[in-house]
Amino acid sequence: MSTNLERYKADLKKLIDLGNDLLHAMQFECYPSEFTEQLKKHKLTEEQIKSFRKKLPTFNGKYQSWYSEAFLCVKQLLPDRLSDFVKLYEKPKTRKEIGYENYVIEDYLINLRVTRGLETKVDTSAAIPKFQQQLEILKAIPGRFESSLFDIKQLVQADLFDSELDSASELLKNGFMRAAGAVAGVVLEKHLRQVCNNHNLPITKKYPTIADLNDLLKSNNIIEVASWRHIQHMGDLRNLADHNKNKEPKKEEMDDLISGVSKITKNIF
Repeated sequence: MSTNLERYKADLKKLIDLGNDLLHAMQFECYPSEFTEQLKKHKLTEEQIKSFRKKLPTFNGKYQSWYSEAFLCVKQLLPDRLSDFVKLYEKPKTRKEIGYENYVIEDYLINLRVTRGLETKVDTSAAIPKFQQQLEILKAIPGRFESSLFDIKQLVQADLFDSELDSASELLKNGFMRAAGAVAGVVLEKHLRQVCNNHNLPITKKYPTIADLNDLLKSNNIIEVASWRHIQHMGDLRNLADHNKNKEPKKEEMDDLISGVSKITKNIF
């Protein structure tokens, strides 16, 4: 069975490969003749060049989904470079004039060009080095997996959580509803505590509940209201399994708890 670390590496490779394709697409969109000449210099035939260009994605069609995934990777694994990554995409709020140095990818997506009279001062090619920098930031992440400075505690912990949730599913399948809910609840509590630690949030209670940790994350804007409500519901289901002896938990409720906790551990960091 593949580990989370192996899956992360594979997913990251796919993201980097797509980034390389997007860079080629951008270069071709800006410099079609020059790009084709470069391919010819690499001894590609006309048929190979046509095939290569046909496989390229459209930058505007794929960039936003690429950016969303890459943003999360950088946020999780290279947080010190996140602001640099975002600045290469977003228009500066204080920008008064547009030049090559402050032209960003957001400008490229709307095909923004700056002209003065009949002369073009800035064209879309100004975004190429900005995307190259974003891609290089992303390409720095694989080295973190191999570095002795990289803390793999969370990756190992994620594997353990998956294993514990598998155990909870097995308990549920065999009719042990309360035990299944209890195991899933422990995983949720451990994960929320880890998320609080990731963001250096002080946990003042010695034995904080799921509700305490959930509220702490919401009050510090780490999670949105929708996520807070989802976790709150998971906490209620955990309490039903652990504490409410007057009502027996239903199989569907505990199944909802296990799948909900699995989703939280994979999407909230």
